Amino acid sequence: MLWLICFLNYADRQAIFSIFPVLEKNFSFSKWQLGLLGSAFLWVYASSALVAGFCVDRWSRKFFILGGCFFWSLVTMGTGLCTQCWQFVGVRSLEGLGESFYFPASSSLLADYHGGKTRSLSFALHLSGITAGMIAGSSLGGWFAQYYQWQYGFYFFGVMGLLVVGVLFLFLKEPRRGGLEQSLTTLAATPHEALKLRELLPYLLKKPLYLLQLGTWSGVSFVNALFTVWMPLFLYEKFHCSLTVAGFSGVTFIQTAAMLMTFCSGWYSDRIARHRKRNRLLLQAGSLLLGALAIMSMGRVASFVAFIAAMIAYGMCKGSYDGGGIAAIFDQIEPKVRGSALGVMVTLGALGGALGPMVVGAFSRVGKSGFTAAISLSAAVYLCCGVVTLMTFVLAEKKRNG
Repeated sequence: MLWLICFLNYADRQAIFSIFPVLEKNFSFSKWQLGLLGSAFLWVYASSALVAGFCVDRWSRKFFILGGCFFWSLVTMGTGLCTQCWQFVGVRSLEGLGESFYFPASSSLLADYHGGKTRSLSFALHLSGITAGMIAGSSLGGWFAQYYQWQYGFYFFGVMGLLVVGVLFLFLKEPRRGGLEQSLTTLAATPHEALKLRELLPYLLKKPLYLLQLGTWSGVSFVNALFTVWMPLFLYEKFHCSLTVAGFSGVTFIQTAAMLMTFCSGWYSDRIARHRKRNRLLLQAGSLLLGALAIMSMGRVASFVAFIAAMIAYGMCKGSYDGGGIAAIFDQIEPKVRGSALGVMVTLGALGGALGPMVVGAFSRVGKSGFTAAISLSAAVYLCCGVVTLMTFVLAEKKRNG
């Protein structure tokens, strides 16, 4: 059930990137303005995620999941009515507000259904909705724009969201917080009480491994957002693809490879974590270091086929990192603050991601190789994130042995 909402969460936000060429032609938007559309969503998403995490630790997660989907589906439909840049920025900002509650709520809820033996795999299966949603949003957004009108894609996904909310209202259930983990211990099964606001920051600051993971997540989000926003337009301009092909190819190869590797990584992460939970970190570090090489290769190839191969390699590394990502965070955090901890994580990730679209937009002002220059920067960021994750693993080892 959560997969369906996760699918819509990303289909709605991704659809607009496949019609960037249409917005350039019909409304004379500059690349900087297009970058602003990508960043406006993430700025609001980041700002509200902290509040979202705090709220979902205290009130019904089902309410925030379904209420958020209802709200952002209406906003998605409203996108089709926009004609000016400020209007597009407005609806993108509202969509960021609505979607910011979903992942803290859904991840916290999933963690109460799955213990350590299946947690990474359950998150991986859930996160596959991201891949499917991005592919559908980008492909169908471009298809509707090419063969009908660009507005139809937003109407389509908005209506789908409203229908899904109506169905899941009857079937989605709220589990007791931390009940599964308590049942696996000798402790009495007492309800978890969420930390007060003044207690939250001191608690998180005492988790150095968690703080390092936050920094890595932010850097990885910067790179992911850059490719998510700009890849369809890059393929449209560099290889002269149609809107449909550019929208499909710009997302499908990276995200399909990522989805398949997320399944494998989630399963493998659970296996290696049975012996040592911190092994998830070692898997993530290797994924990021190899990912840096894959990104570097994107900037060096000239043919479309070779570029697709490099995209697939990057997607595999991305999926390998994502497979154990949330589970690795939750290894450091108690159930009573997982929503808040993930809210902080989403905030920093969105802030990092908001820089990606603007970087390419800024580079395009000084030359035509903005995306190529951004690729080199992305490889450096991925490399740094890999090194930091490796350091996190080493610190976890010392903490264990010390």
